[in-house]
Amino acid sequence: MTVAKGRRALILADGDVAPRAELDAAWPGWDAGIELVIAADGGARHAAALGVRLDTWVGDGDSLGEAGLRALERAGVPVHRTPTDKDETDTELAVLAAVDAGAVDITLLGALGGGRLDHELANVALLAHPALVGREARILGPGGVRVSLLTGPGRDGESAARRLEGRAGDVVSLLPLFGRVEGIVTEGLRYPLRDEPFEIGPARGVSNVRIATSAVVRVRTGRLMIVETPASLAE
Repeated sequence: MTVAKGRRALILADGDVAPRAELDAAWPGWDAGIELVIAADGGARHAAALGVRLDTWVGDGDSLGEAGLRALERAGVPVHRTPTDKDETDTELAVLAAVDAGAVDITLLGALGGGRLDHELANVALLAHPALVGREARILGPGGVRVSLLTGPGRDGESAARRLEGRAGDVVSLLPLFGRVEGIVTEGLRYPLRDEPFEIGPARGVSNVRIATSAVVRVRTGRLMIVETPASLAE
């Protein structure tokens, strides 16, 4: 598949997407610098409401339907259709298309909601996809919830770090993904962590709070899921 090169990509999946005004209010500049927009099957329906133009479409077409596909083709959007029987989800195919196009930063909308818990869980797991190693990726969910993954160690063998920009009062939950996480250190959160481990099961990392406009999370080893909920939604 050949699509235009772009450093930042936006993927539209077929789940729930917050209104444009809500996204702008929750994470100002969330779409700054996006050069590539890819729809995963029925995610194409979100493009008009968000005010974005699709650069390409991927999927098996079972959600968008034949009429929707014909409309995309009439609009000049490249359509890359796959068999229904396949190993990848349509959203995974869109992620791989973005990586193939040279994207180093990927935002997913519509990856949560939509009535399919299995798809939601699979989409969260996509943040750990081998193709995304060395790239930045996050999910923006309904209401502006932001989900990302921090994996340690970093490239230099030291703890991996991420700066979380937002608002004081935003809820920041830290959850181990796929196993034990070691050496968690935080700055700028109400309940600090100092070189601590998290195991799957206990919910200790849920509902921390950002106390300034910026916080930092570090991880020595393991995969830590970071879920940021705007203060206005957490009240």
